[in-house]
Amino acid sequence: MTGAGDSSQDVELEIDSQRRVRSDRLLATLAPFSRVVAVSHVNPDPDSLASMLGIRELIQQCQPGKPVILTVEGMIARAENRAMVELIPVPLVPIESVHFDRETAVVMVDSQPHTGRRSSEAAMPQVVIDHHETGGDLSGVLFQDIRTHLGASSTMVTGYLLEQRVLVSPQLATALLYGIESETTGYPREASSLDDGALVWLFPRADKELLARIRNPKLPQSHFATFQRALANAFLYRDLIVAWCGDVSQPDIIAEVADFFVRFDQVNWVLAVGLFDGGLKLSLRASALGGQAGEVLRDVVEGMGSAGGHDKRAGGVVPLADASPKLVEQSLTELRRRLLAHLDIDEHQGRRLLNECSRIPAP
Repeated sequence: MTGAGDSSQDVELEIDSQRRVRSDRLLATLAPFSRVVAVSHVNPDPDSLASMLGIRELIQQCQPGKPVILTVEGMIARAENRAMVELIPVPLVPIESVHFDRETAVVMVDSQPHTGRRSSEAAMPQVVIDHHETGGDLSGVLFQDIRTHLGASSTMVTGYLLEQRVLVSPQLATALLYGIESETTGYPREASSLDDGALVWLFPRADKELLARIRNPKLPQSHFATFQRALANAFLYRDLIVAWCGDVSQPDIIAEVADFFVRFDQVNWVLAVGLFDGGLKLSLRASALGGQAGEVLRDVVEGMGSAGGHDKRAGGVVPLADASPKLVEQSLTELRRRLLAHLDIDEHQGRRLLNECSRIPAP
């Protein structure tokens, strides 16, 4: 039986929770722990990298002396992402080398537990900060800030820094700006007024020369070889392109291929698929708002793999028992069949996107 004192205390806690801003509640959650480890999804992108960097600055300024470790799982693969890590710089520690104990608080950014976006779920987070529509298992999470109407997790972290009046360096402002920018480009934009407000606040504080170098890195030959394969193996089904990228050296280029094809004026959907690390990596794009790409791809890969994402953009993976051409072809055929059925497209409408082009003699 609850006494009057307990009821009064509950009311006071509820009022206090409403009074304090999000960053106050986040810092209060972290206060009892002696150190913090920031984690994100596998193959972290600019939004997750910038969010981790911003969380570190928030904690270092508001809880001085508390160690904050930024981790990486998988690869920093895309050229722009590597440039960001090297030029900002972003100090990263491989997740497998980090020891977790009761004195360690785990802060997960730009992802949620058990959504298929991490290879290991051994360390359950105390804090989850995310903007994705694909929900995870948040049971036991002490502080959660899930705002699916926002375009980027970096927008949320920028808000925390503003609330706590933390001085943001040009390097951190550049990272957060690029993190938001990378998530909200494309048309129609998946962004809110808060994302735009964060961009406006960050831009004058960012290092423009540094930003330009991150946006325009040098690209390896493998980048162009993948695009050549994708163009040669792209098929058009009514308003859908399915593009096979072949065996790729890094997984992020599959998303770049999907972004490339979705600009074609005759399509509303693009599925790009590549073979990486013994499995099929998928990127799905929708050209209009309301496509629910994340849910579509989850339905398509159900029973085969995992997927999730946003309204217009989604990613997934289908593990393979082996990478034999026969199994790869069977899996590709099944994925294509399921997606065509979901979009109510007759596969007999399909044709190769481009005819073979003639070659000129070497100059």
